[in-house]
This record gives sequence, structure tokens and C-alpha cells, in this order.
Amino acid sequence: MIGQISQRELENYLWGAAVILRGLIDAGDYKQYIFPLVFLKRLSDVYDEEHAAALDTYGDEELADLPENHRFAIPNGCHWRDVRAVTENIGTTVLRAMRAIESANPDTLPGVFGDGEWGNKNLLPDSTLADLIEHFSTQTLSIANLPEDELGNGYEYLIKKFADDSGHTAQEFYTNRTLVHLMTLMLEPQPGESVYDPTCGTGGMLISTAAEVKRQGQEWRNLKLYGQELNYGTSAIARMNLFLHGIADGQIAHGDTLARPAFLNSKGGLRTFDVVLANPPYSIKAWNRDAFTKDPYGRNLWGVPPQGRADYAFFQHIAKSLDPRTGRAAILFPHGVLFRREEAALREALVKSDLVECVLGLGEGLFYNSPMPAAVVILRRVKPKARRGKVLLINAVDEVAREQAQSFLRKSHQTKILDAYRSFADVERFAAVVTLEQIADKEFSLAIPLYVNGTSAANADEQVDLAETLTSWHQAAGTSDSAITDVLALLRTEVRA
Repeated sequence: MIGQISQRELENYLWGAAVILRGLIDAGDYKQYIFPLVFLKRLSDVYDEEHAAALDTYGDEELADLPENHRFAIPNGCHWRDVRAVTENIGTTVLRAMRAIESANPDTLPGVFGDGEWGNKNLLPDSTLADLIEHFSTQTLSIANLPEDELGNGYEYLIKKFADDSGHTAQEFYTNRTLVHLMTLMLEPQPGESVYDPTCGTGGMLISTAAEVKRQGQEWRNLKLYGQELNYGTSAIARMNLFLHGIADGQIAHGDTLARPAFLNSKGGLRTFDVVLANPPYSIKAWNRDAFTKDPYGRNLWGVPPQGRADYAFFQHIAKSLDPRTGRAAILFPHGVLFRREEAALREALVKSDLVECVLGLGEGLFYNSPMPAAVVILRRVKPKARRGKVLLINAVDEVAREQAQSFLRKSHQTKILDAYRSFADVERFAAVVTLEQIADKEFSLAIPLYVNGTSAANADEQVDLAETLTSWHQAAGTSDSAITDVLALLRTEVRA
């Protein structure tokens, strides 16, 4: 089918592939197979488009095939049409084509297709793969038919649909995009800046910065985007996501950010960035605390977090990754990091560093498919003079909408929060500017109801923190001591409030 593809047609086309797989593999595994096939189809169709344009210019097939006429090389036998022609051992053919394309583009595509079990016929029989390939063959994914913005939006749609289908596992690779947009607006990325996400999932936060700079009518292609992701398949999806959004220069690394940070400077220390956006995994317990006590990168600047909660390890990694002059960060956390007793010494050092510019409390459901409420902490290495020694706390627990079992921020919610953040002033029952001395008087707790007046704020935070405690308890059996600690901390917060 030739012609411009509408957004609705694109969404139906992409989701139609998931319908073919439904009942055959787990919903959480759809992404390992559908995304690589979409990317292979896009590469092949764009290659054909480039070939046709070069042929029109030169009138010669050999000249049209020269590498300089193509963004990516596709070796002989590895084009979509070659895969489509195979009727047996299709998965092996697909895998061979993908690996050959990766090898033919060593500077841009190594590992981009992920690690799906394409040769496992018990998982993906030839008949299923043939159906998938025929389904994807019904559209031509050329740039003329589907510009980068439209395909990127379709890709994001599919990521969200997979998140909906895969339930509680979704947070590993998806963060609510309306919240990501708010975080991006708060940091105001500028052309030419470096942007980093240490736990990047599918790359949505990085893409959000490019999209915002572009929306402002400024040059967005010179942004330098960096991300690291522990899950190999998800890191591959992030790389595909950047390419499909027209971002050629992004760098996505696979690996454990705490154990082996991927981005280092010439002296072996952590590279620093202008902008950091992050949604670190919540309170992971399986991390190397002993190694962090003697961290070679100096990330234990506030101390060593408890084994059962690595939140402040990511917190300190991000603080250490900020450019000394321009660095600012927006980090999505559960509310517990603001008040938990076992992290009191770390939080005291954080407050005394005067890096915290804003603490934003948000309502329930903005952690994907989880009732746990969210908090965004804004760090800034060099605050404006008038903000030094002060922190803005915003109680926005009521600034959230919920439709069809999904929570999100409307534009009006984002505007109200942004106005409060940018004005950096007290707003009755919504925002309060407090000094570091006032925070010290509250034993360095950053629990929002201690500072923002009004009983509704206190009641909302009570629900927030209880929800977090219950979520933590359900996520890991045998952590009742931690849950009790959270509840006790909540009760102390209520008393002080």
C-alpha cells in the first residue's frame, strides 16, 4: 500500500501485530519481537526510498547502491523482501539478517535488534512469523509515507499499549509521558546541551527533551543524548526509539549504572551533563552496597544507603553527574525518600549540599500501573542567588486526572505547577518556600505537609505514604521491618504536621 499513513492507520497497523501474538507469548515479551520487525521494515523501506532517489539522479543501479546514498547499509540477502521470501526456518533467517545489518553498521547499529529467541520454534513457529511478516508487509514505511515524527509517535503508542498489557512490569520501560513532559518543561533543555538518563528504559525522557526543543522552534538535532539501561532488550528498544524519532547521535549503553557506569570522562571519572532526567527503579535490594562504600567514582558523597533501598545510591549518582555550572536534574521518586528514617543521615547531607531546588508532590497513579504516588525532586548545581539556601515545596496531589483507569496530567495541571515553580513563592495551600534552617528544625525531613499549610495537603500525603508502604510490602515478601519503619515515619510526620 502506497501513500501517506494516518496516525490511526499506523496505530491499528502496529497493534495488529500484537493481536497476532496474543495467546502465544506473554504480553511482556511482545516488545522483543514486534519492535525489531518494525525497525527492520523501516530500514528496508527507507533504503528502497533512498535507492529510488539516487537512481532518479544518476540513472544507474550501481551508483544508486553506493553507501554514500544510504543512511544505513543492508547487506545482500538481508532486506525485508529476502526475509519475506522464506517459508521455512523463518526465525533463523530473521536473526541472521538482523545480525548482518548490525555488523554492516558497526558505528551505529551493533546490538540494536536485541536478544529475542527468534530460532525458538516452540515460541515462534514459522506460521506465526509468516503471519507477522505478511502483516507488516501491508504498509510501506518510507519517510514519504511516514515521516519521523509520525512513526516516532506510533512507536510511543505501541510502548504504552505494551505497558497497559504487561501490568506491573511496565514501569521497567515506561514512564507516564505527561509527567515526563512536565519534568522536561521544568528543566528547560537548550540547543546543544547534553542530556542524560541513567535508567533510561525505552528512552522516552531523552526523546522528550528533543521534542520540547523542537516544539520551541529551536535546533534540536545538536542535543547530545546519553542513556544507560540494565535490561538488554529494553536498551535495544531505546536505541530503535531514538532512530525512529530521527535522532541519530544518541548513545544508549547497556549495563548496571550503579556497578558499571557507562559514561566516563578522559580521567576515568563520571562524565557530567547539563540535564539529567531519571525515574530510577524503586527501592531495589539486590545491589552491591559493599562496593558503594568505596566507590571509585566518589558517588558516596552523602553516605552509603541501606541495603534494602538503593534510592539514594541513584540520587548520589545523579548529583555526581551534574555539570558544575549548568547541571540540573529532575528525578522521579516515591514519596518515602523525603522522610524515611533509615535514610535520615543521607537526606541531611543532601539538604545541606543546597542542591535541592524544588520538591514536588504528585498524586496517585503516575507510576505506571501502580497506585503509589510520585514525587519529583529538582536538583540544580548553581541556583539563582535569590534561591540559594532555600527549597520550594509544592503539594500537587490534587493536580491529576484519571480516565479509563489511567492517571495523567492535563495541560492545566502542568501550567499550575510550572507557574508555582518559576515564581518560586508561597502559594496558599499549594506551595511554600522554606530555608535550610527551617528544614533542619524539622530534622531534615522533606515531607511536604510539614511545610505547606492546609489540612488537605497533610491528608493527601498521609494517603501517599501509606500507599507506598503497602506497595513496597507487596513487592517483596519478607520486608515487613521496612514497611513498619515507613508507617512509623508516617506517624511521626503526622504528629509534627
